[in-house]
Amino acid sequence: MSFLKPYFTLFRVYISLFAACSAATGFFLAPYHRIAGVLIPVAGVFLLACGASAFNQYQERDIDAKMERTRRRPIPTGLISPMLALIVSLGTMTLGLLALVLAGNAIAGALGLLALLWYNGVYTGLKKITAFAAIPGAAVGMIPPAIGWVSAGGALLDPRLLAVCFVFFLWQVPHFWLLLLRHGEEYEKAGLPSLVRVMSKAQIARVTYIWIFAAAVAVLMLPLYGAVKSSGLYLALVPPAAWIVWSGRFLASRRPLLSLSSPLFRKINIYLFIMMSLLTLGNIFFTIP
Repeated sequence: MSFLKPYFTLFRVYISLFAACSAATGFFLAPYHRIAGVLIPVAGVFLLACGASAFNQYQERDIDAKMERTRRRPIPTGLISPMLALIVSLGTMTLGLLALVLAGNAIAGALGLLALLWYNGVYTGLKKITAFAAIPGAAVGMIPPAIGWVSAGGALLDPRLLAVCFVFFLWQVPHFWLLLLRHGEEYEKAGLPSLVRVMSKAQIARVTYIWIFAAAVAVLMLPLYGAVKSSGLYLALVPPAAWIVWSGRFLASRRPLLSLSSPLFRKINIYLFIMMSLLTLGNIFFTIP
C-alpha cells in the first residue's frame, strides 16, 4: 500500500474529506433532502477537491520545492512526475464534475466548475501578487456546502444557505493565517508576498483571532436565518464555540505565544468538524418522522 502514499499527499485527502463533509452538511440542511441522495454529490465534491489539490501542486511545483513545509510533496521529491500529476488531476476533476452533472443537477456542476476556476485560477494566481490572497481565496470554502444544498433541491440564494456558507468563508482565513504564523518566512524565500512583510506576527495573530471569534459568532447566529431547526441543536453548538474562542485567546495578548499556533490550527479544524457533525446529525434527526 506504500505506493498509494504519494497520491494521498498529492490529493491532500484529509482536506478533500473536509470539503466532502461540508457538502454533506449543506445537503442535509436543505429542506427537501433524501438521505440516499447524498452519496453522489459528496463523492463528486471529494473528487473535485482531490483533483484541484493535485493540479495546484502541479502548478506550484517549483515553489513547493523551495519551502520546507512542502518540499517533501510527491512532485518535488520525484515520487510522481509533473506530467503524471497533471494527467491524474485532470482525470479526477473530470470525474468529479461528471458525478455532479450526472446526478441530475446542472447548477451543482456549474458550482463545481466555479470552484476549480476560482481555486486553481484566481486564488493560485493571486498568491503571487498579494499577501492578502487568502481572503478572496476563502470564497472557495463556500462552494461545497452550496453544491450539497442545491443537490438536495434547495434554492441557491436561500438565506439559510448563505448564512452557512458565510461560516465556511470565515473559517478559511484563520486556517491559512495560522500556518502563515509558523511558515511566513518560507513564503518569502519562495518568492511569494507574505503578511509578515505587511504586519508583525503579533498583529497577524490578533487579526487571526478576530476571524476565529467571528466564525464562532456566525455559527451561533444561524438560527436567525432558519438554518438551525431546534433549540437542542442550538444549545449543542454553544460549548464548541466557547471552546474555540477560549482556545485562541492567546492570539489576542500583547505578546502571543506563537508556538501555540500549531495546536490551535488543529483545534479550529476539530471545531469545524464538530460544527458540521452537529448541524448534519441535528437536521437528519429533526426531519425523521
